[in-house]
Amino acid sequence: MHELGIMTGVMESVETAAKEAGADKVLKINLSVGVMTEAIEDALRFAFEALSENTICEGADFEITMIQPRSRCLECGIEYEHDRLHMLCPECGSFATQLLAGKELQIDSIEVDIPDDGASDDTSEGA
Repeated sequence: MHELGIMTGVMESVETAAKEAGADKVLKINLSVGVMTEAIEDALRFAFEALSENTICEGADFEITMIQPRSRCLECGIEYEHDRLHMLCPECGSFATQLLAGKELQIDSIEVDIPDDGASDDTSEGA
């Protein structure tokens, strides 16, 4: 299950970024994953749940956007979406194609909770 390895790297990156920002909790992680990576969304979610236990990511919302494959035919020039197995050009039948999307694996964003530096020492004066 290579999803565990993928999520290990994602979690390390998220935790490092959160700690560098001074966060004590990760609230949300948005991830984009291309279908051509062959990563299974449910397995990624399971790996996240297992790896986030007892970390600053525990309980965070975890959103995955699966990116469908899109290619360009190098013979006739059209761009088209396809599944993981059928990459032939639907227009001319050529197998000379260039994959444009579908191999992504990136952290789009993380949302963190950064604690206030000072204690709640409210010394504001009334107006």
